[in-house]
Amino acid sequence: MSEHDPAAFGRGNPREEQPDGGEWFTHGDPATGERGLRFSCTMCGNCCSGPEGYVLVSELECGALAARLGLEVAEFVDRYTHVTAHGRSLNEKITPSGHDCVFLDRERVPGKAVCGVYEDRPTQCRTWPFWPSVLRDRHTWERSKRICPGIGKGTLIPVSEVRVRRDTFRI
Repeated sequence: MSEHDPAAFGRGNPREEQPDGGEWFTHGDPATGERGLRFSCTMCGNCCSGPEGYVLVSELECGALAARLGLEVAEFVDRYTHVTAHGRSLNEKITPSGHDCVFLDRERVPGKAVCGVYEDRPTQCRTWPFWPSVLRDRHTWERSKRICPGIGKGTLIPVSEVRVRRDTFRI
C-alpha cells in the first residue's frame, strides 16, 4: 500500500528537475498541456489499505482524533496507535483487502471505503497522493495510478498547491 511503503515508489530526487530547471509537473501534461496535476478521491480505500505499514500521527493529531472520539489523549494513543521505527502510527485491522487503517469503514456506504475520521485525518492522509515519493518523476506518478484510480482524474491541482502539499509531509 502506498502510505505503508514509501520505498515502493523507487529512489531518487523527489524534486526531480527537467533539463531546463523546472519540476516535471510544471511543464504541462504531454497530452493536454495542463500545468499541475489532476486528482479526485474515488473512495476506493486503496491508500488506506494494503500490506502492513504505517500512518504516522503527530501529538497534535492524536489530540484532535481523541477529542473527536470523546477520549482522553492517553486512552486514544493506547487504543488506536502504536510506535514504529518511523514514529507513532495508527493501528491497522486485517480485512479481506489487507491491512486497513483502523478508521477505514467499508460498510457505511456500499461499494465505498469511507474514512471514519475524515475531518481530522492525519497529514499523511491529507496530502496523498502529493508525497515526494510519488511526485519523484512522471513515471512514478503514472505508476501510482495502478494503486489510486483518482490520480490523473478530476480537479486540476495548480502547481503552487502541488508544491504546498508535497512539502507538507515527507514520505
